[in-house]
Amino acid sequence: MLSISLGPVALPLAPALLLCAVWAASLLARRLARKAAGESLGEVAGNTVIHAALLGLLAARLAYLALNADAYLASPWAAFDLRDGGWFAPAGLIAGLGWLAWRSQRRPPLRRPWLVSSGAGIALWLLASVATAPSGSAPMPSVQLAELESAQSLSLSEAARGRPVVVNLWASWCGPCRVEMPVLAAAQQRESAVGFLFINQGESPAAVKAFLRQQGLSLREVLLDSRSTLGPAVGSRGLPTTLFYDAQGRQVDAHFGIINAAALESRLRQIRPSP
Repeated sequence: MLSISLGPVALPLAPALLLCAVWAASLLARRLARKAAGESLGEVAGNTVIHAALLGLLAARLAYLALNADAYLASPWAAFDLRDGGWFAPAGLIAGLGWLAWRSQRRPPLRRPWLVSSGAGIALWLLASVATAPSGSAPMPSVQLAELESAQSLSLSEAARGRPVVVNLWASWCGPCRVEMPVLAAAQQRESAVGFLFINQGESPAAVKAFLRQQGLSLREVLLDSRSTLGPAVGSRGLPTTLFYDAQGRQVDAHFGIINAAALESRLRQIRPSP
């Protein structure tokens, strides 16, 4: 699952799960510390867990940027665009736990509350992430689509044609879709070994053609999902959604929300065939 719906608003699931895990760990640390060391240290314990999470997020982001430095050097400001979902979780865990270990040396009475709460928070986050993650061995959803120009019916796997593909779910009324579309269009023009499938959600052929003409977008492989069934099939309740499949049809990565050029490049490296 990629996103959850709160009324008319769709939110990315991964940050929501992390926020819940940090909140639960902080609450548990407060309660354990109050029992062991008193009310005042309870607040210290809870706040320190939050500080450790923030430090971990910073470390996870910096590590991701370092691992994909060449992609972000081309557009340095993209490093501050946290919507791209670029994090390296192991670095974040090490930094956050290291901070708690250092604090434990200075406040021994809080060592056990921090140990128990951080372990519980990490376990909750990992279990929730695994439970909601798509199976890498699952085949592409068997959703019937239609080509924009010919109206020919075909499945998603037939459209992929045995290639690694980027599958973008979009609609003309979606503001974030409009923002990221030129980035994806440019990538389609320069990528020869990776296919780009632009799958419109629920709009008529006339509306899609009018939008592409007005925006001056020369896209290939534009497909129509007239019943908007692909989003729910891949666990996404909002737009834009971008999926990354390897040549065997396995989902390698997914992104909900706007994707920038640097983040797109880092994900293309996961599916682009070796030279």
